[in-house]
Amino acid sequence: MIRVAVFASGGGSNLQALFDALEGRQDAAVVLVASDRADAMALERARARAVQTAVVAPDDAAGMLALLEAGQVDWIVLAGYLKRVPVEVVRRYRNRILNIHPALLPAHGGKGMYGERVHAAVLKAGEKVSGASVHLVDEEYDRGPVVAHETVAVEPGDTSAALAARVLGWGRNTLTRKIQELGLE
Repeated sequence: MIRVAVFASGGGSNLQALFDALEGRQDAAVVLVASDRADAMALERARARAVQTAVVAPDDAAGMLALLEAGQVDWIVLAGYLKRVPVEVVRRYRNRILNIHPALLPAHGGKGMYGERVHAAVLKAGEKVSGASVHLVDEEYDRGPVVAHETVAVEPGDTSAALAARVLGWGRNTLTRKIQELGLE
């Protein structure tokens, strides 16, 4: 069985999409949900499914690695995790960490580019198309190889919130589709 850890910082809507995609599967499961925030709703979603949870400081590479190794984790999915993964973790799980980003990378990525900031930047740049990217994580923010894009039209009169709502749905679909292609589902 493929064992997946999910790192999340917020509500866990992407985590829920992964739970739904893996429901009833015998060959893959989310076995750990970790967050940098004790109040992250993602942890509650995991506890409701009896999945192990942990709160770990974003700079605690040794703590993260200990959790991942104890859980015999094969893949890590960053699902709304807003902190940089320590280099030691990236190196240990090279090409086995997926991140979802709410823009068409390499545009509108990098340090500080998350949430509505990304969508505001897309609108300010006058882009006609935005979307979501799933990429492998490396040592640089949002610079690892992109493994999937999903495009979303920027509509006349869009606000960053309206664009974010459309991109979020497509981003979840892109992430779960890419997990299927990688054999995680």
